[in-house]
Parts: sequence; structure tokens; C-alpha cells
Amino acid sequence: MTTTQLAPTAAGAPFRPGLTPAGLVTVLLGAALPIIDFFIVNVALPTINADLHASTATLELVVAAYGIAYAVLLVVGGRLGDSFGRRRLFFWGLWLFTLTSLACGLAPTAATLVVARAAQGAASALLLPQVLSIIQATTSGEERSRALGLFGATGGLSTVVGQLLGGGLVAADLFGTGWRPIFLVNVPIGLVVLLLARRLPESRAHNPLGVDRLGTLLLAVTLLSLLVPLMEGRALGWPAWTIALLALFPFSAAALVHVERRLERTGGTPLLPPSVLRLPSVRRGLMVAIPFFGAFGSFMFVYAMTLQEGLHFGPLGAGLALTPLAVAYFTVSMLSSRLVTRYGQKVVPVGGAITAVGMVALLCTTLSTWPHVTILDLAPSMVAIGVGNALAMTTLFRIVLSHVPTDLAGVGSGVMTTNQQTSLALGVATLGSLYAALSGSLGSRDAFALVIGLVAVLAAIVAITGRRLPDPRV
Repeated sequence: MTTTQLAPTAAGAPFRPGLTPAGLVTVLLGAALPIIDFFIVNVALPTINADLHASTATLELVVAAYGIAYAVLLVVGGRLGDSFGRRRLFFWGLWLFTLTSLACGLAPTAATLVVARAAQGAASALLLPQVLSIIQATTSGEERSRALGLFGATGGLSTVVGQLLGGGLVAADLFGTGWRPIFLVNVPIGLVVLLLARRLPESRAHNPLGVDRLGTLLLAVTLLSLLVPLMEGRALGWPAWTIALLALFPFSAAALVHVERRLERTGGTPLLPPSVLRLPSVRRGLMVAIPFFGAFGSFMFVYAMTLQEGLHFGPLGAGLALTPLAVAYFTVSMLSSRLVTRYGQKVVPVGGAITAVGMVALLCTTLSTWPHVTILDLAPSMVAIGVGNALAMTTLFRIVLSHVPTDLAGVGSGVMTTNQQTSLALGVATLGSLYAALSGSLGSRDAFALVIGLVAVLAAIVAITGRRLPDPRV
């Protein structure tokens, strides 16, 4: 079992180092930066394309490289914090995030930007797990409940800020720098948070879990061998190396399963523990999460590209067009826990159904008003999509973690977030690539309509399969 190491008092009793209000603001700012950065890049993609002459496949990598690196290293980041100190890892993760943001903002080529984005995702994997760990280790009771509620609200608010800030910075074209301020803005903010982080209380696990090096390596090989060929293969004419990587995928996946099972049998704690994955709440929840997050990742990518390249909204217009979704998501996510308390797992299929209806409404709106689509035309369907996503997403996290043993709560959270980031990247790799392939021959309107239709089907699958999820209240 992983327990938090506490310092002794003069009387010999342990005490829990408290998290001050300023400390809570510090860790929440640290959590907001990577989330904002995930969403801020979507509205800048066409501008990056125009400046760096990147292909659509490369733009997909700009989005997915961040998520892949984050997914692979997330659990490792949490375990390193348990071993070496959560404040220390928060500090170093934030340092690396600030430096890699600078590297992204100064990237001279599209390939350099992809590498810098992967490094930024790795830094986020060191930073973000420490936020929940610090809250868990330094708060209790009602104080912890309030802190966790504020953490959830930070995620929703960060999506709103990401859309608006990204569009505003790109549209402003500060000093002729175009898209670069969306990354460079992290540098002064990161430096301020670094100064504040020096006053955070330190904590670490008394019996930290080891790092599953081989499992981490095999997970990286498995994800890269699947996602990179799917993104780059079509654009490059399917060269031999892309076929070789796809052929490698089933073998690396099988090796990952074998290694994880063997490590758990011998008493170790694998990166993705099979015993946790066998829990009905985890297994069924992850199966529903794959189409859900795959649909969301592809939608965000394709929608941002269509608004600017097909409808010529510009970056600020694209940010404003996404804002109704983000505001609806933020508002409903604040209420979702009450709904789950009352209705249980039924919230997920309802969320999937509302998302599907929103996608169909978006499809009808764009087909009927193209090319004179306005933000007001899009707003009703975007609100529905935001509501549906908030209901399903927050409830899925609760269901997956509902029956995970307390001593493996961090591992369960890592498994869920790894699945989330992988599915987001898979959605961009598949439906994003399909959009890129069709937009040249069919045009933006029809390519967008086809992809949104497929996203609506995925949302309907979530609505149907979500009915079989276990009740998190039991």
C-alpha cells in the first residue's frame, strides 16, 4: 500500500502539512496551464500551417504528440512524485513545461514543433499528477472536498480560457509573431507559479511503488506503432516503414499484456495492472471511454480546421464559436456530481444521446447554411454538445474509479487518464486523417459533414453501451 509520509511533531505524533489558500491557487494554476495548452492549439492550427507549411498529417502530430507523451508517462510521473517528493516533481515538471513551451514558441520548423510538443506532453505528465497528490496529502474532510471541487472546475474553466485566449492571441498577431504567443505566454506565467511553488508543503509516499520501466517502454512502442502510421501513412503514400510499424503493433501490444501479467504475478505493480483492468467498473468504463474520447478528439480537430479553412472564421472567430461548448461544459460539470448521486450510471447514456443530437443538429446547420454559417447558427448545437460531453465525461471518470481499491486509486486514475489521452490521439489519427483525405476531393463542407456524421454514430454507441455500465453509487 502507498501511504503518505508525514513529519513527526514534538510529541511524536504525525501531523499533515497543510495546504494554504495560496498553495491551493498555486497547484490549480499549475494544473490549468497544461489543460489550456491542449485546447489553445486547436484554433491556431491553420495559422501554424500557413507559417510553417505543415501538412494536415503534421498538424495532427502537433496535437497528438502532446497526448501520446502525456499518456505514456502519466503513471510514471505520479510514481516519481511518490518516491522523490510531490512538491519537487511539481516544481521540476513546471520548469520543464515552461522551457518546452518556450521551445514550442520558437520552433523554426513543423518537425521541431512536433518534437517540442512531445516534450511538453512529457513535462505535463510530471506536473499534473502531483496536483491531485498534493491535495490528497495535505487536506482532509470538507477542505479536501472543496479543493477537489475547485480542481474539477479548473478543468472546465481552462477549456473556456484555452479557446478564447488562443483565438485572441493568434488574431492579435503580436509583433508579427502569429501563432507563437499561444506557447510563449506560458513562460511568464510559469515563472510566477514557480516562485509561488517554493512555499508548497512537501510530501511523499512512505512505501512508494516502483516504476515499471519495461511496461512504459512497451506502451510507448505500442502507441507509436499504431498512431504514427495512421497519421502519416496516407500523406506519405504508405512507405515501407509505416507498414512495418503497423505490423509491429499487435506484437508490441501482446508483449505489453504478457509483461504486465507477469509483473503482477511476481508481486510487482505494473504500469497497467491486469487486476485493476479486470474490475467490471474499469473494464466496461474504459470500453465506453474509447469511442467517447475518440469522438471528442477528432471533433475538436476537424471543427477547428473547418471553421478557419472552410468557413474562413479566423482564429478569434473559431475561438468564439467553440466558447458555447466550453461554457456549457463548465456549467454542467459543476452540477454533474449531484446528477450522478441521484441517477447513477444513467447519466452517461443520457450524455451520449445529447451529444449525438447536438452532432446531428450541427450537421444539419452546416449543410443548410453553408457557406454563410454564423456563430449564432452554431451556438445551439454547440451548447448541446457541451452539455452531453460534460454529463458523460465526468461520470465516466467516477464510474471507472468507483470500485478501485483505495491503495490503488492513483493507479486507477492513471489507467483512466492514459486511456483518455490515447483515445483522443486515436480519434485525431483516424477521423482527422479521413477529413484530410476527403477535404481535397469533396471539399471542406462534405468532408466535415461525413466526419461529423461518424462522430454522431460514435456518440450514439456511447449512449447504447453506457446503459450496461455499473452503478457508481453501489
